[in-house]
Amino acid sequence: MNISKQALDIIDNKEYQLWLQHLIGEIDKQRLKAVMQLNAATLQHYWWLGNNIITKQKEQGWGSKVIDQLSTDLQKRYNGDSGYSIRNLQYMRQFADEYPDFPFVQVPLAQIQEMPFLQSRFAKFTVSADGDFVQVPLAQITWYHHISMFSKVKDTVLRTFYMTEAAIHGWSRDIMLMQIADNYHTKAQTLPNNFNTTLPPVNSDLAKAAFKDPYNLGFVDMTRVKREQDLEEQLTNKVTDFLLELGKGFSYIGHQYHLIIAGEESKVDLLMYHTRLHCYVAIELKVVDFKPEFLSKLNYYISAIDDLLKMPEDKPTIGLLLCRTKNNTKVEYALRGMTQPLGVAEYQTNKMIEELKSELPSIDDLEKTIL
Repeated sequence: MNISKQALDIIDNKEYQLWLQHLIGEIDKQRLKAVMQLNAATLQHYWWLGNNIITKQKEQGWGSKVIDQLSTDLQKRYNGDSGYSIRNLQYMRQFADEYPDFPFVQVPLAQIQEMPFLQSRFAKFTVSADGDFVQVPLAQITWYHHISMFSKVKDTVLRTFYMTEAAIHGWSRDIMLMQIADNYHTKAQTLPNNFNTTLPPVNSDLAKAAFKDPYNLGFVDMTRVKREQDLEEQLTNKVTDFLLELGKGFSYIGHQYHLIIAGEESKVDLLMYHTRLHCYVAIELKVVDFKPEFLSKLNYYISAIDDLLKMPEDKPTIGLLLCRTKNNTKVEYALRGMTQPLGVAEYQTNKMIEELKSELPSIDDLEKTIL
């Protein structure tokens, strides 16, 4: 049978977009794998050299001057490679000294259990044979992330937390340092969710690590936000900032995403696809406090997305409800009995603007004064 060129040129756009998202997810995985292999090799080399320096200093009783001499000789041999500068060799020595169990850092399980927000982050890592330690890979982040953290975070457990968060959310070194300066670890926690009862165990752990509570929307001008549509508009206008805050793996598909359900049109505030979880993420925005009925609507949207958009290779769609504030007890009760994977998080905004705004008279007050 002959197929005309015109027939071959016809592309089902919906099918193509789904295929494109699948390809992008796979390409991202393969590119990430290549980068991580190169990063692991770099860290391995630097640790090896740092460990050699420590060993020779102990054997020969050499002091710090040997690093100066070694830097001169290595840069001469390798055409002035700045990787062998005095400062970087000192960092290599410190790296090997602080992480003797390379390529892992051993985190005491007892300390993790004392910090509930760490448990979901570290659930995917291997526990040592004796069951006392969790082995957190050092190659999750780059050399420059590591050396920037040395002077900022002394506690090993907190270091591994920031390593893991930087990897999960795709933080640059500067963003990581900003989060450290802001004491992110005192605020970060797993958002209230029902993932344990609605997702398989492996998917549940990955989903818990992919989401957080609260989200920092400091880039939003809250003085211009009066309703959900205003917040949605600002997030879509600054989608790069929003994706950075959501974390690594989130891809933006659209806002006010149309779903035709039983002949009627419904709209999802924001629709994302997560390339690591391999699932759609439906986000509903609220500019008010949490109310239990918000989850019913999101649960309904997820069911529709699973039927209308989800492909066989996709994992179950996840819903994220972003509220101005919430009471976790109310959220927990509301999540019970929900059949779809749901999480509820607060968002934080620029507090200075919010506090100033609260002290300004409203438009109604000004009108009353004028009249």
